[in-house]
Amino acid sequence: MSARPTTPDELPGIGLRLQALGLDPSELGFAPDEAFPQVYGVLTEWDLGGAVATVMSLRDGSASLYTTSAFGILGGGEHESVRLAAVRHVQVAEDFLPQAVATTDRQHAAGDEVRYWLLTYDGVHLVRGSMAALRSGGDPTRALFVAAQYVLTELRRLVEGAPIS
Repeated sequence: MSARPTTPDELPGIGLRLQALGLDPSELGFAPDEAFPQVYGVLTEWDLGGAVATVMSLRDGSASLYTTSAFGILGGGEHESVRLAAVRHVQVAEDFLPQAVATTDRQHAAGDEVRYWLLTYDGVHLVRGSMAALRSGGDPTRALFVAAQYVLTELRRLVEGAPIS
């Protein structure tokens, strides 16, 4: 029997998120190419009011949901529907690189903020959005948030036992 986490730092999703933000693309066999010239992964995160959700996608179709609570979904990339959604998430992230800022900040999104961590071959870049603006349709990061939602939907379908592709 294992002990339940007693502090936020002991929750697996927090450590996995930090690990994803520190990935070395060469160790994963990722290098720039025509399909993924600059961005090899993306983490999209937002505050759920008591917990933060982070959807992580990599160019190979790996996808996971990390949270600051005890819930998460790991390893959905072996399913085609998840893999396709994850690859699309990364491809959309590539379009946002011009507005991203290189960062070493690793703080979670809080309040109204949505954070998009673009994993590039030369480091982590950050784009910020607003949940209120996303709800009203006025946030320029909408396409990236929607791509993350498709990944989340496919991951949820796995967990809920819904038919998948």
